[in-house]
Parts: sequence; C-alpha cells; structure tokens
Amino acid sequence: MSESPFAAAFGLVLARDPALVEIVALSLRVTLSAVVIACAIGLPLGAGLALARFPGRGAVIVLVNALMGLPPVVAGLALYLLLSRSGPLGDLGLLFTPTAMILAQAALIQPIVTALTRQTVEDLWGEYREQLTSLGSSRVRAIPTLLWDARFSLTTAVLAGFGRASAEVGAVLIVGGNIAGYTRTMTTAIALETSRGDLALALGLGIILLAITLALNAGAYGSARLGARLAGGGIHA
Repeated sequence: MSESPFAAAFGLVLARDPALVEIVALSLRVTLSAVVIACAIGLPLGAGLALARFPGRGAVIVLVNALMGLPPVVAGLALYLLLSRSGPLGDLGLLFTPTAMILAQAALIQPIVTALTRQTVEDLWGEYREQLTSLGSSRVRAIPTLLWDARFSLTTAVLAGFGRASAEVGAVLIVGGNIAGYTRTMTTAIALETSRGDLALALGLGIILLAITLALNAGAYGSARLGARLAGGGIHA
C-alpha cells in the first residue's frame, strides 16, 4: 500500500527536506524584508497622518483605508509595468527577482500598517492630549511617545501585515515568476505542486504555512492581552 499524502507530507517536514527548507527560507526572507520596509514607512506615516492637520486629510485617510483592500494582482501588475524593460525602472533589472517580490509584498502591507497605526495613535492622542500638552509636547514631539505607548497594539498591526504577505500568491507570482530555487515561495509552490499532483510537498508546505499563521495569531492575541494589562499605566513621557 502506497504512503498517504499526509504521511508523506509530515515525513518531509520532519526530515527537513532540502527543497522544502529552501522554499520556506526564501518565503520568510522575502516576507520579513517586506514587513521591515512597510513598517519603516507605515509607522511614522500613520502616526503623522493621525496628528497632522492639512487640507485634504480626510481624502488621504480614505485612500489609505481603501488601499488596505488593494487586489494583489493589481499591485503585481502595476509593479510589473514599472520593472519591465519598457518601464521606468526597467534598467534596474529587478523583475523576476526576490527584490521585486519584496517590493510587491511591501506595497500590499504598507497601507495596512499605516491605516492601523493612524487609528491607534489618533485614539491615544485624543485620550492623552491634555497630559502631553501640559508636559510641553507638541504634536510632532508626541509621535515617538505615542508610538512607544501603542507598541503592543501596533504589534498586532505588524503581525496582520506579516500574515497577509506570507499568504500572498498573485503579486509575487507576477513579479517573481515562480522560478525554482530562486523566486519560488510557499504559496506559489503549493499552487504549482498541487497542479502537478505532488501533494506531499504541497501539503508539507501547507502545514508549515498553517503553523506560521497559528503562531502569528497567538502572538497577536498575547500582545493584545499584555497591552491591555499594561494600559492602566498611561502615557510614559
């Protein structure tokens, strides 16, 4: 009797199959890099948007919120046109590379980080505005304090971005090309191996992806609980 796909999948995971490890390692490297870029832009941008007052601010907030639901294939297509040989960034030679995949994922999760940061910081500013003002803190100077105080809530936003990026298929497939040993991630490999009938590898990658998702949710839950427990301390300037 032939081995079942589930047993074979667990066997690949437990044996640390080289092909599986290579795909997982690339996926994590791409996703973590995208999260770092998205947070470097999204956290200060969201905090600035929460505290700044300028004409058209409402329209910018609506746009950022709308981009949270940006279809991945649209983001991938836009980036493909930018990086293709006929595009404005074609000379960089980034198309069908891990760098292009990082940019695609960062473009998808940056609006999530920005929007959630804006809402969190705006709520904190409304709660502690008088306290911060009495300490001589302006809106701009309050940004680092508010970001630090909201660190547990913002961890949830970061994990949400990581979750979306790790599960992405369309955008990375368009700009990465799903090249074996170079740009093949867990999600694109699962789609490919399923179509090929190699269910063992597809299931093995699926098990790891599910484990990562569960870990992310556990981390978000734990961060939210810890933040709620420490919330009584108020702002620490």
